[in-house]
Amino acid sequence: MSQVFNFSAGPAMIFPEVLHKAQAELTNWLGQGVSVMEVSHRGKYFMELIAEAEKDLREVYHIPDNYRVLFLQGGARGQFAALPMNLIGKKGKALYLNSGHWSATAAKEARNFAEIDEITIVEKGENTHITTLDFSDIADQYDYVHYCPNETISGVEIFEIPNVGDAVLVADMSSNILSREIDISKFGVIYAGAQKNLGPAGITLVIIRDDLIGHARKETPSIWNYAVQRDADSMINTPPTFAWYLCSLVFKHIKAIGGLKVIAERNVRKAQALYDYIDGSQLYRNVVAKENRSTMNVTFVTGNPELDAKFIAEATAAGLQALKGHKVLGGMRASIYNAMPLEGVEALIQFMKKFEAENLA
Repeated sequence: MSQVFNFSAGPAMIFPEVLHKAQAELTNWLGQGVSVMEVSHRGKYFMELIAEAEKDLREVYHIPDNYRVLFLQGGARGQFAALPMNLIGKKGKALYLNSGHWSATAAKEARNFAEIDEITIVEKGENTHITTLDFSDIADQYDYVHYCPNETISGVEIFEIPNVGDAVLVADMSSNILSREIDISKFGVIYAGAQKNLGPAGITLVIIRDDLIGHARKETPSIWNYAVQRDADSMINTPPTFAWYLCSLVFKHIKAIGGLKVIAERNVRKAQALYDYIDGSQLYRNVVAKENRSTMNVTFVTGNPELDAKFIAEATAAGLQALKGHKVLGGMRASIYNAMPLEGVEALIQFMKKFEAENLA
């Protein structure tokens, strides 16, 4: 096995340059003779680190001044509960757009705290696609409208921002955060678990507009209260310092290679190469409509579960790891987040060609 390429859906691969930088500093961070994991989170050096991390993220993502950046814990699932506790107000309910497993899971959790309406916006089948994104006629009935722009399990991505009029739009961007430039001002809240494009598992990014902070219901736990976390620099308790540090290195790396325009170009090139091969193949197929195919998670099957299992086993032996699809759908899934190089996708395509030639009936 000459080189391993990790196609895990999350925790996913991190830029090698970031890992090498962390490795070099592991026992002697900033010449202090200790690891970043061993210093006080309220000490001078770590406070400087988090200030610079936010500055770099704001620059890379073009975050407007009237938005706060929070680095929290609990993953996206924690935010499934935090959102209704903080955002449900006078209207008393929220609208959830169901495009797959994770948007449905978010709605299920939110129902523990508020009245939730849910609309399915995906039509599944041999041409799985998003049906509608215009909710301007009903959105003003709700305190917020929630959606998941990229469903990792099915490989469905929503590239167009839903039309919700003047309503508050909330997006779970755990699997496509920082994959391309977006207009942050179109959203009230963006949140994302770190373990796909930001860094390691254990820290969660929340980007929230100022006017949405400070309205949490009285019984909201302080760790989920956006105002409390804002006022405490996201540190009402000891944060996951190493994860925060690694995220800071990722932001710097993205800046160094040319920002999100470069990242987006790479992501499109990788995804297009893989989809083009699948479309021309006699063995593999992808059932997502071209306009909704994810650039982050490419799903495919052979149509034969036993052959799928053989593919996964042989791919793993060839150094192409974590290609097994989610248990909900089966088949294969190649997660090609920001850190996956084009060489990894090319290696996968070459293996797929070889496997097809050897197994096509």
